[in-house]
Amino acid sequence: MDQTPVRVRFAPSPTGALHIGGVRTALLNWLFARHCGGRIVLRIDDTDWTRSNEIYLRKILDGFRWLGITFDEGVEEGGAYGPYRQSERLPIYRRHLEALVRRGMAYPCYCSPEELQAVREKAQREGRTPRYPRTCLHLSPEERAKREAEGLRPVYRLKVDLAEPVVVDDLIRGPVSFPPDQVDDFVIFKGDGWPTYHFATVVDDLEMKITHVIRAEEHLSNTPRHVLLFRALGGPVPRFAHVPMILAPDRSKLSKRHGATSVDEFRQLGFLPEALVNYCLLLGWSPGDGEEILSLEEAVARFSIDRIVKHAAVYDMQKLRWINGHYLRSLPLERIWQEARPFLVEAGYLPERPSEAEQTLALRRIAAVRERVHTLEELVDALSYFYRPVETYDDKGVRKHFTRPGTAELLEEAGTRLEAVEPWDLESTEGACRQLIAEKGIKGGDLIHPVRLALTGRTVGPGLFDVMVLLGKEETLNRLRRAAEWIRTRPFAAPESPDADPVR
Repeated sequence: MDQTPVRVRFAPSPTGALHIGGVRTALLNWLFARHCGGRIVLRIDDTDWTRSNEIYLRKILDGFRWLGITFDEGVEEGGAYGPYRQSERLPIYRRHLEALVRRGMAYPCYCSPEELQAVREKAQREGRTPRYPRTCLHLSPEERAKREAEGLRPVYRLKVDLAEPVVVDDLIRGPVSFPPDQVDDFVIFKGDGWPTYHFATVVDDLEMKITHVIRAEEHLSNTPRHVLLFRALGGPVPRFAHVPMILAPDRSKLSKRHGATSVDEFRQLGFLPEALVNYCLLLGWSPGDGEEILSLEEAVARFSIDRIVKHAAVYDMQKLRWINGHYLRSLPLERIWQEARPFLVEAGYLPERPSEAEQTLALRRIAAVRERVHTLEELVDALSYFYRPVETYDDKGVRKHFTRPGTAELLEEAGTRLEAVEPWDLESTEGACRQLIAEKGIKGGDLIHPVRLALTGRTVGPGLFDVMVLLGKEETLNRLRRAAEWIRTRPFAAPESPDADPVR
């Protein structure tokens, strides 16, 4: 049995935001490493100078910190196989290139883009797979020197002699065969002196002793080149696992037009890291029993590559919202507070540094409303009437609860009863309202619904008496008076007759 310690890596390019697909790939690597007692490396593929950006690197690192996905080695953690930024590893790549050239396994190519395009077009006209014709393979040292004297900067190609297909024994898909005519002498070093993606990633995997490469299926077509490079460099070929794509609900390629796709966007919309990680885990992987709510600890214990499905995963925002709602309801309030506080500060509900009393009250209010919300944005909206005066009332609620004759008087009478309540708690406020209901001989909803609308501007929410207590006595009485005055200014407030019953 192979006892080689498991080593995996995630190698993002700092050319854009951390995408949900990248999170899913990193998470699968992380779970595999943790399940096997191995190590995971964060390596940064930043050799594309025109697109790489330090801001994106910071966002990637911050995103993983927020998600709770940690690495054993990397740009911040360090490690025995650094540096972990490809832009700092150029001498390592050059050393491997020079070794291949000395052994006759790589050679410089001076062909111009125009010459290569002509070769491609000729092959296409003749119905052949375009292949590099090895124009520069047998150039003499004098011919090479002449071209360089003319200012031509060569690329370097791997010399590929294939008689048999390249077979990749993929851990998800099984054996995948690539015919010999699909791989020609491909470029491994560019004319600007930097390695191609293929060369750099294989050298790094070899140098960092990577045993398993778990990555998106879009890289499957690159794998025969990587296998050939591992063989040419004299290193062991890691095991490959290519994870199916994430598709949009219409089964097209996922893009921004389908909604949020990056960690930053999900965070700004008020999703919790626990929920996003849980959702990414289910995008193409199954715990095997239909369970959908899993902690990272549970996922580590139950993880296996053979439970990664072979078909594409479908992006489902409603499912993510459902999972997020579960975590909003079930996580400790203090944990919700950590994520919710910036939203409450931005909304103007709290100062940048809330006092202990402000935090305590905010936690009680969050506890009252969190059962009905799915994101922190919705949480902020659900809390709004605790922090801002009610300026509008729900139209449907007005028609149903405020247009009945006598409603203004009933709200005023409720205010009078509540003004005498001491202490201001659930039992006392409910007792006063129940007594008024009994004395009036009306249904509970005849009082409770208009009072709720008066206090919150809405028809649904937490228990009415919880709302009263959390608003406080003074604000509750003020809102009842304001609602009564508002009703009186409306056309429907005119009494049907001088003797009309104020409620019925």
